[in-house]
Amino acid sequence: MTALGMLMIVAAYLLGSISSAVLICRLYGLPDPREQGSGNPGATNVFRLGGRLAAALVLLCDMLKGTIPVWASYLMGINPFMLGLIGIAACLGHIYPIFFHFRGGKGVATALGAIAPIGLDLTGMMLGTWIATLLLTGYSSLGALMASLFAPLFTWLVKPQFTMPVAMLSCLIIFRHQENIKRLLSGSEQKVWNKKKRSNTEEEQEEQEG
Repeated sequence: MTALGMLMIVAAYLLGSISSAVLICRLYGLPDPREQGSGNPGATNVFRLGGRLAAALVLLCDMLKGTIPVWASYLMGINPFMLGLIGIAACLGHIYPIFFHFRGGKGVATALGAIAPIGLDLTGMMLGTWIATLLLTGYSSLGALMASLFAPLFTWLVKPQFTMPVAMLSCLIIFRHQENIKRLLSGSEQKVWNKKKRSNTEEEQEEQEG
């Protein structure tokens, strides 16, 4: 492992540790996403708390946390295996952010951002899998899991030399979704739309009580 590779791994972790969800919620005057909704500081929970614009900004920033260090490392000529480690470091920063008491999100958007430099076709296939699953089932977590499961296969079809690092990222995301998998199997996982609807109802009740 070269000194440059080590430097990029550390830089990727530190960049990943910047919690976009928490900062954007503060900017919009929204509750801390770690304390409200699902408790996950990610785009889906921010959507429930503050709507589409705030969620879109979180999604974009979280993706960039993965794209920037991996793309920069790719331009520096770092090999595919090291690129995988750099992408994992960015995701670990998002999941266990040193700047936010190690309370982070699932790492899905950051992983997608880390994979994006491989090609727009791969990114499109993964996004398509996530969106299709979400629309069919209403479960954002299931969409993330399906995209992660198919990511190595999609990568092998597009650029086989990156299959191993993408598989490493996929394993991390699936591991991070252990609780979601348990809830999906038990039927207790709640759908995105239901939570949004429930949140709106709760807000109306609070306004009436106030």
